[in-house]
Amino acid sequence: MYQDLTPKEFLQAFESTENKILVDVRTPLEIEDASIDGHIAINFQSADFPAKILELDKDKTLFIYCRSGNRSGQACKFLASKGYDKLVNLKGGMLAWAETDF
Repeated sequence: MYQDLTPKEFLQAFESTENKILVDVRTPLEIEDASIDGHIAINFQSADFPAKILELDKDKTLFIYCRSGNRSGQACKFLASKGYDKLVNLKGGMLAWAETDF
């Protein structure tokens, strides 16, 4: 399974985790709008998404986000089905992130 964290919880967990990767699964156009510094982009809607996301290191904690939390949640479920167990989803995605007072 995976953790579904609010923006504040997501940020706290990200900052306190050592071996991690921040993954944005939105489209390039969405990423142009706003993103979280330090992310790698793997477009959920791209045909090569499954192959690309499975290249990520299973030993690292993957912090995954999208616009609303839907695609990142699907990405977490997919990775969990492939044996990944260190998964964190940004609940509410960038929409919630933008409305959070950190």
